[in-house]
Amino acid sequence: MIDPVILQQGSDWRAQAEVFDEIFFVFLALGTLVGTIVVAYTLWNVYKYRDDGNRSDEEFDAPVVGELPTGQGGPKAKKLFLSFGLSAIVVISLVVYAYGLLLYVEDGPDTGDEGDIEIMVEGYQYGWAYEYPNGHTERGELIVPADQRIDLNITSRDVWHNFGSSDLRIKSDAIPGDHSETWFAVSSEDVEAQGGEATYRVECFELCGPGHSQMKSQITVLPQDEWEEWYAGTGNSSASANVQTPGAGVTAPSGVSA
Repeated sequence: MIDPVILQQGSDWRAQAEVFDEIFFVFLALGTLVGTIVVAYTLWNVYKYRDDGNRSDEEFDAPVVGELPTGQGGPKAKKLFLSFGLSAIVVISLVVYAYGLLLYVEDGPDTGDEGDIEIMVEGYQYGWAYEYPNGHTERGELIVPADQRIDLNITSRDVWHNFGSSDLRIKSDAIPGDHSETWFAVSSEDVEAQGGEATYRVECFELCGPGHSQMKSQITVLPQDEWEEWYAGTGNSSASANVQTPGAGVTAPSGVSA
């Protein structure tokens, strides 16, 4: 249903946005199917049991309010318990399916220590600062590579904020003195579809003051080789040492909080 993002390490996994899109599609498709069946069956019964003036009161088996038919082989009981059984199967299946995917979204794919980039995100009135593993800091724009999991460690220097991007389906609190974590990834196919450089808007989803509506930023996703070239030139002598060949990933140097 969803094309997985192929990591440079060779394992298959999906980005958060793709997982949420799949959950939405499954619920939409199943809800439409069940709704169509229920409405069609209701209309059929309305037509079948309409009052055409030819049925006597003695022939009408009216239901009794508050009484559950026990059946004893009757058609009403069979329909009732069949509908209960099918409903239970559908609901339980959806809960198990969605819960498993949401656990995946919460924990993220298990790619090991190699290949992940952890970036510190600090909110302030009214903007965002991004600190990379080599100590380089960007304000207003988070630049990351495609086909790689990006871990975000989010906090705030002043008041409560909420870091999020609707397009990437990520949203996490930024609280002074506390840290929250989330992750995202963008495939190289999505980058190519946007002309070789994908951009996503970042907003604050927590009312944080008079400048809240202007607290916007941008995530820019570059192809892996272009990002490595940019990262190597961020002005820190340790940057080049932390940029690995494709598949090796980026790790934080010792002594730097990431």
